[in-house]
Amino acid sequence: MADDSTMTIRATFETREAADRAVEHLVQQHGIARPDIFIQSATDRNTAGSAPSGGDVSHNDGVRRDAPLEGEIEVSADIASSQLAAVQRSLGDASALRVSQR
Repeated sequence: MADDSTMTIRATFETREAADRAVEHLVQQHGIARPDIFIQSATDRNTAGSAPSGGDVSHNDGVRRDAPLEGEIEVSADIASSQLAAVQRSLGDASALRVSQR
C-alpha cells in the first residue's frame, strides 16, 4: 500500500529572487500547482527579503535602498510524504537558508 499522506514543507530565503526560484523548482520539477504554494514574510514585518536582489540590484544609480529589507521570505507547500527528500534537495538548490516540515 502506497503512502499517500501529505505534509507541509517550509523553507526560508534571504531574497525574493531565491524564493521565486524555489517556486519554479516546486512547479516544474515536482508538479506542485502554483495555487498550492504560498509565499509570505517569515516574520510579522512587510519584507522583500533581507538582501537586495533582482531589480533592486540592477539599478542605474546602484543598489536601490527603498525596498523593505526587513527579514526573510518563507515559501510553503503541502506535498506528498514520498516527495520529501526530493523537494528538500530542490529547495536547497534554490538557496534555502532553512527547510522544515510538519
